[in-house]
Order: sequence, then C-alpha cells, then structure tokens
Amino acid sequence: MSKPSTNLPPFKPLPQLPPKIYSQRRADGSWIIRSLYDLGPMHRSIVHLLEERAATHPARNLLAQRTPQGPWRYMTYGDMNQRADAIAQALLDRGMGQDTPLLILSGNSIEHAAMMLGSMKARVPVAPVSVAYSLFSQDHGKLRHVAALTSPRMVFVDNGPVYARALQALDLTGIEVVTLVPAPEVPSTSFEDLCRTNAGPAVRASMDRIEHATIGKYLFTSGSTGMPKGVIQTHGMMCAVIAGQEALRAEPADPDEVTETLEWMPWNHISAGNIGFNGNLNAGGTIYLDEGKPIPGLFEKTIANLREVSPMVFGSAPIAFSMLADAMERDDALRDRFFAKLRYMGYGGATLSDDVSQRMQALAIKSTGQRIALTTMYGATETQGITVVHWITERVGLIGLPLPGVTLKLVPNGQKLEVRVKGPTVTPGYLNRPDLTEAAFDEEGFYKLGDAAKFVDPYEAAKGLIFDGRVTEDFKLSSGTWVSVGTLRAEVISAVSPLIQDCVIAGLDKEYIAVLAWPNMQAAREICSDPTLKTPDEILRAQAIVDFVRDRLGKHNKGAGGSSGKVARIMLMTEPPSIDGHEITDKGYVNQRATLERRARLVEDLYAKSPPQDVIVV
Repeated sequence: MSKPSTNLPPFKPLPQLPPKIYSQRRADGSWIIRSLYDLGPMHRSIVHLLEERAATHPARNLLAQRTPQGPWRYMTYGDMNQRADAIAQALLDRGMGQDTPLLILSGNSIEHAAMMLGSMKARVPVAPVSVAYSLFSQDHGKLRHVAALTSPRMVFVDNGPVYARALQALDLTGIEVVTLVPAPEVPSTSFEDLCRTNAGPAVRASMDRIEHATIGKYLFTSGSTGMPKGVIQTHGMMCAVIAGQEALRAEPADPDEVTETLEWMPWNHISAGNIGFNGNLNAGGTIYLDEGKPIPGLFEKTIANLREVSPMVFGSAPIAFSMLADAMERDDALRDRFFAKLRYMGYGGATLSDDVSQRMQALAIKSTGQRIALTTMYGATETQGITVVHWITERVGLIGLPLPGVTLKLVPNGQKLEVRVKGPTVTPGYLNRPDLTEAAFDEEGFYKLGDAAKFVDPYEAAKGLIFDGRVTEDFKLSSGTWVSVGTLRAEVISAVSPLIQDCVIAGLDKEYIAVLAWPNMQAAREICSDPTLKTPDEILRAQAIVDFVRDRLGKHNKGAGGSSGKVARIMLMTEPPSIDGHEITDKGYVNQRATLERRARLVEDLYAKSPPQDVIVV
C-alpha cells in the first residue's frame, strides 16, 4: 500500500469534483452506494454526437494512423461524418437494420471506425471481434461461435490475405464480405465502393429513429472461462457513461483545446471501444492509433509513437506502465516528451502495483517537478464504467466510487463484499441467451459482476472502494486460511519487479502458497548480466536470477503476516499465456483458474517433494 508522503512535490491539478456520495448499510449486511451528483443530460446517440462535433469543428482531426511508409494519415470529423453517411446509405440500400449485424474482424483503423459509425447511423449493430480469434487462434472456435451467435449480414476485414484463414473458417453463405484488399478466392466488395455511395434522405430517417434503447453494438466477453457471450450495447448505455463523466467536471471544457491520446487497446473491448473512443468524440479530441502493444517486440512501436505524440491523457493496462517506466528510466528525452502535456494517467483491468506507481511518479517529478494523478475506471463489458477515481490520491488499487446515475450494492459473500450494479450504463442482457440474462441479475435488478470490493474506511465511505479480487478466485489453504488472490498477485508482482510481468497463485487445499509467473525477459537479461547465456531457460535458471527472486520474496514474506500472504515456491515460465487455452484475453488480462487448470503439471512440480530445477524454493 502506498503511504502518503509529506516531502514529495504536489500533484498537478485534476479538474474533477471531490467525492460526494450516499451510503447506507442495510439490515442484511449489504451496502447501497450512489453518487450525490446528478447525472445530467445525455446525448441522443453516439452518432448524433459525431454529427454535433463534425458540425462544430469539421476540419479537426478525429483519428491518426500510420501509413506503411511511416508518416501519419489523418481523418477529420467532417470527412468521417461524410464517410459514415455513405456507408450508412449503402447498408440501408441492402435492407440492413437492427436484425442484420456487421461483423468486424480487423483491428483499430480509420476504416474500422468508418464502418462502425456508418453502421450505427443505419441502426445496424456492429460486432467488433478480437483479432486474436482470427489471427492467433489455431481452431477459430471462438470466431465461429461469435458468427453463429450474431448471424451477420456483412463482414468487414481490412486486409483480405491476412484474414484469409479466418474467412475460410466461416460459413459465408448469404454474407457480404467488405475488404480494403480482397482475400484470395473470397468474393468481396470494395470498402471504397461503399464510401462512394450517395447518401440520401434514408440516412436522416434512420438517424431520426435512433433512441437510447437502440442497439449500437454487440461486444463479447473475453471468453476466458468459456465461449464469449454477446453483450448488448445500447446507445443509452454508452451515452450514460459520457454523461456520468461530464457530471464530475469541476470546470467547463475548453472548446478550442484538442485532447490528444495514443491508443493501442482494441475496440472490441469497452475500455477503448466505448470509454476511450466515445469519450474522445465527446471531447472533440484526436486519437493516434498505436500499432504497438505491451509485449516484447511490439512495445517498441509504442515508444516510437510517444517520441512524436505527447498525450494529454494516457490510459493503458498496468503491464504497459511497467514497460513504459523501464524505457523512460533509460531515456530522458522520451520521458520529457511523454510528460510534456500530460494531465493524468489512467490504468484499468488489473491493479497497478505500488512499485510501478512510485516509479512513474519519480519520472513525473524529474520531468515536470510535479506528480501526476493516477486514475482508474472500473466496470465490465456488461456494465460499461461504473466507478471511477475522480480525485487525487496517493493510493493505487482503488476502484473509486460510483459514477453519477449508478447505484452499487455490496452483498456479503463469505468473507467478502460482492459487487452488484444498477443504472443506465448496464446492459439489458445477452444476445440470444435469455437464460444467461436471467441468471446475471438479482431479485432487485442489480447485475452481478462476480467481483469483490472493500472500503478504504467503512466509517468514511467517501474515501472510496478497493478491488478485492474475484469472489470465485479466492481459496483456502489446507489449514483453512483464506488467500485473497487478487491482492496477493499485485503484491508478488510488485515485490519481484521488474522481473515479473504477471502471475497466478496456487495453493488450494495445500499447505503453502506457490506461484506460476511470467518473467520480463529484458529485465531478466539485465539482472543475469551474463552474455554467455542465450536462451530464456538458461537465463531464468542463472544463479543471479534465483538469488534475486529469493531476496525479493524473502523480504515480501517478512512483512506478509501469516500463511495467507507468504510465498514458498515460484516458477518462472517461458511459454506465454494461451488464447485458445482461455489463459489470457487480447488485452493481456490473465485468467487465474484457466491457467492453473491448463498448467496442472507445472502446479504439480511446484508441490513436488523434490521439486525440479526450475522451481525456486524461497
């Protein structure tokens, strides 16, 4: 836990209202929590918002994307709105509507955005699908499942040859394929042909029929515990998140200021596809599309982009902050470019470790003389964002407090408080699965997230909530002691930073806790510092690595209290997490249960009487 410091520089101001909430503990032990700030007016739809911004500043850049030659190419708000009108007309000419979705298999791009916005203007639900299902999966099982669930009338892929195997895995009977580059042996329509369609009054008539209940998208759960579920995303849901964030503003936005962001996270997830993209529309900002990712070999692209783009807001997964800190600690020019315009940073999807937070703040101080607020928004595919940290705090691990318009219910579940939510940001249900929809909500209409949260201070609820792991992830040791998996994972990563990128916790019905971890190989090479060792296995078994891990976990164990926090053994793995094995989502979030099940043999090695060489005994 981060401790407040009195000798550090102040934070750069964060123009957000302070916490102001209502909280009540019921007789059954549950809590009701909601914001006392009013939600305020909501936009009619995301595409009505696009039209408003295109009318206000048509020449402002909405998106920027690298060309294959290197320079950025841009799409303005005005041009994007015109393209969306043309695409909407083309879809309407084909008789498409609410019952004939568009499936998008490609990653983030200007053309992807045009297809998405054009579809929504035509009231055609757009279903962006994880690129991993098409390009990294070997059996395309999840892709076929998504196609069967949505029954699309049209599929968009940007590069037909790249997605040829994915297209061949689908039954394309009655489905029109739209491409930038045609796929071999797959009849297709040119994207540019759609854009040349003359928009007529039918587009305006379609726009006039859009309401808050109109379905804008189907987004799919990560599929980390089975096949993905299609989550209905209405325009009202998406607009409610924007309205909730606007209600927390402490000062009006400057209409002449252009917010710039760099975005790698995929649009098939709510964080980038809804929160990020729609929030940028509302701000009238510019998104620079980042082809990098926080994995070795691709993060270099993110670094190269950050040498050109100084974001006002930077949001990413915690692993990206760790890798970014590594790079900026070695490069003052990169550090100064990154912090030049930065107002705040946002992380999500997992807890940011204290260690990474402190490193980022040290870099901010060196560059600006100030600390930079770290915020987070918590939610799910089914709920959009429901809580946010909208005040300056020295703590990491908070999930904040409810957005205006949202009501949280915390329900006792074993030793934890299970999070449930009701409000305009919550989905009406799952596509073609009324059974799952019914099971997802409780008797009062609250959606059950399956997560747990706890108060920073139960006597002062306005201090916020802390993520307390998944209700189903926690387990008991053979002694009967409960292990809080979410908390311990963050603590282990922090303790062995920068060597460990992520990990899972084992120990169900065992005498002690053991860990399977994925190492940061760049950090491992630096710690090892032996150029004669070449392969990952050789490096990870080096005595310098073993000593480093034992030292760091030994210090962690001394302050961990009882057996619920002490790590006895750890294995550093070289095989990356598997998408087909449900171990990881394309955003990099690891599934604890699926990993332990898939790697059961490694778990056995962790608990062997005479463990193999790759098990480090602490």
